[in-house]
Amino acid sequence: MPRVRSPKRGSRSFSPRKRAKSIIGRIKYWPEHEGDPTLLGFAGYKAGMTHVFLIEDRDRAPDFGKEMKNAVTIIDTPPMLVIGLRAYEKTYDGLMALTEAWMDIIPVDLYRRVKTHGGASLASGLKRIEKVKEYVAELRVIVATQPRLASVEKKKPELMEIVIGGGSVDDQIEYARGLIGETLSVSDVFAPGESIDVIGVTKGKGFQGPVKRWGIRILQRKSRKTVRGVGSIGPWKPRRVMPGVPRAGQMGFHNRTEFNKRIVIMDSDSEKVNPKGGINKYGLVRGDYIMLKGSVMGPQKRLIKLRKAVRKSRYPSEPPRVTYINTEFLNKMEAD
Repeated sequence: MPRVRSPKRGSRSFSPRKRAKSIIGRIKYWPEHEGDPTLLGFAGYKAGMTHVFLIEDRDRAPDFGKEMKNAVTIIDTPPMLVIGLRAYEKTYDGLMALTEAWMDIIPVDLYRRVKTHGGASLASGLKRIEKVKEYVAELRVIVATQPRLASVEKKKPELMEIVIGGGSVDDQIEYARGLIGETLSVSDVFAPGESIDVIGVTKGKGFQGPVKRWGIRILQRKSRKTVRGVGSIGPWKPRRVMPGVPRAGQMGFHNRTEFNKRIVIMDSDSEKVNPKGGINKYGLVRGDYIMLKGSVMGPQKRLIKLRKAVRKSRYPSEPPRVTYINTEFLNKMEAD
């Protein structure tokens, strides 16, 4: 009798496979930063994918020095508005908000998100932070996206907290003082060729069976009770179904993080990437954008959060030399 084998199906690292609480990705960890104070993140909208030809610059790659074709993802990164500063203290239950400071005049579009900010002025808010700075464990700026500058059909901006890394608390407060009320561009945070982390929510696929959800093999035609399922869901004892058993359930719309996605191109000349009629299912890129090597989770127009890399990257720090950018996107009318 042959040995009974039951290989693992799917990855346990993504369990439980449940729906994300929000359509906006959640950053659960921020990296340490040494040096002058700087922001550790940004956000943009996924526009679409294309491919480029570039010169392979990894010296240990088999195709070093040759022209290679690579898939890239275009992230539309319009400037973000810094509207506030929030201080956190460290407690036994984790970080808790201590106090905050907001810009004096809130833009009209932000009324849809910020109902009230206490009515205090920016100067008084910064004074409160100065008084309790000995208890401050982390400082974060509150930024708002500007969807009117992107090709998304919305007016309501998304809010995001970005950690200030590097320097002392006094240096971080002084750094944030000059940011509140100003716009922030992606070039102020990242550099071309840098490896960054991407956080977002994947495409939702609804309620799916174990074959599509876990990739199990379809049983033979004469199988008892079920064909698109596993032969056994577990032993008699313990009298429960174990977490690794493939079962039907929610597939997609999960919060995911991808590490070390290289910035191939960072530019503000949108004519280089805009095809005639705009990118399919997105439209025209109107300003700043970045191209990341490889794919990025989620459909077009989904908000993608960008973060400084938490792991060491093997890519060179300098950007690769791009020889060709494909802009032959199919418009919806042409595809029909």
